[in-house]
Amino acid sequence: MDWLEEVKKYKEDLIEDVKGIIAIPSIKDTPKEGAPFGEGCRKALDHMLALGEKEGFTVKNIDGYAGVITYGEGEESVGMLAHLDVVPVGEGWSKDPFAMVEENGYLFGRGVLDDKGPAMSGFYALKMLKDNHVKLNKKIMLILGCDEESGMDCMNYYVKHAEVPTIGFTPDAEFPVIYGEKGGLHIQISGDTETVIESMHAGERMNIVIGKASCVVKEWNDRATDMFDFYLKSNGLKGSVAYTGEKAELMIEGAFAHAAMPYLGNNAALHLLNFVGNCFHDKFAADTYEMLHDWQGKPVDIFMESATMGFLTMNTGIVNIENGHVEITIDIRYPLETNADIVMAGFHKKAKAINYALDITLEKDTKPLYVDPSSELVTTLSNVYRKYSKDETTPNMTIGGGTYAKKFPNFVAFGPEFPNRTQPEGMFVGGCHQKDEGIRVDDLLCATAIYAEALEKLAK
Repeated sequence: MDWLEEVKKYKEDLIEDVKGIIAIPSIKDTPKEGAPFGEGCRKALDHMLALGEKEGFTVKNIDGYAGVITYGEGEESVGMLAHLDVVPVGEGWSKDPFAMVEENGYLFGRGVLDDKGPAMSGFYALKMLKDNHVKLNKKIMLILGCDEESGMDCMNYYVKHAEVPTIGFTPDAEFPVIYGEKGGLHIQISGDTETVIESMHAGERMNIVIGKASCVVKEWNDRATDMFDFYLKSNGLKGSVAYTGEKAELMIEGAFAHAAMPYLGNNAALHLLNFVGNCFHDKFAADTYEMLHDWQGKPVDIFMESATMGFLTMNTGIVNIENGHVEITIDIRYPLETNADIVMAGFHKKAKAINYALDITLEKDTKPLYVDPSSELVTTLSNVYRKYSKDETTPNMTIGGGTYAKKFPNFVAFGPEFPNRTQPEGMFVGGCHQKDEGIRVDDLLCATAIYAEALEKLAK
């Protein structure tokens, strides 16, 4: 079966169903009974399970944490593990993020790439297998989580209360095959300190580079206004200052990006700390900036470059300061060759050297993922990708992003982003966690064909 030709018959329905799921703002919110991650996430889950039931699949709701759409039977199973929650919208969109539009061969909307579009690709892969009466030896389970973007508690619950597939993949990264993922640390800086910063609340999620930040400072004067203007110009930044008497509210616009690739962003909160530290000789702000400004962690001596996984990366994702009380959350992605003990030792050594008074604690450690690149799972998926993409050169790889693949044994990440895609002329297409998030329609169709054949081969 040529699944790429087959999926073209489903094109309009697929796009319409992607539009339907995008319209549900499934951002994690206040938990309620039956909706542990908020009403939006539960609504998105119900929507997908209703589609599955309509098509005659077996569906199961795992207490609002996740859902399963199953095709076929067998003791062994193949899983495709996607998520329905999305990150907050952020700023700068030129389109309504929840009213998906198609322009010049691209779909735009929050989640079209990460991960609602790929989730719907998985659903249509199942639908095509069923419609064509493909006989399988194993059952296929499309598992849909609701909390991937802010902790993956959905999968922590799932593994305790539901069936874990024998083997599988998550469509939440890049092609070809992602056989390794860096480990993830969440580090907290907290405590009380003296600072001219009266208040600062920046960042919504630790896995997003802070693209815009503001703070209120005391002891403002005309000299500080001139210095702020110079700082913005010398760093190529946009910003503003509004002041009354000896207080001022400063705002800086940086650039949002995924925390796994902090070098693609520009952290506005760190810029504010840098400015305040230098302009007011504020020890807290200056020392914090000194520790955190380098995405490779060199100032705290945690720099690491791995032959298989690349660089350790560091992102300051949340900064909260109010009347001298500080809470800062840091997201670190680390390769196999280092670990949490080494990272924490680096922070503590630096803190002692500069007499940094705040507490630095490890909140969470997710170990790295590594699957043998010569395994049957990796080679099968790789061969299917090359068949449909005609790409014979891009190697299978490891990444800094953390996906659901870490939650199940014998799982890897597989698509949906194709390599070597460039921005279309005269139009901006945002990536994961960015404004104007988009995916090329032809890529969505090709990914659906790849998933259909991958599931078919793994389930036979």
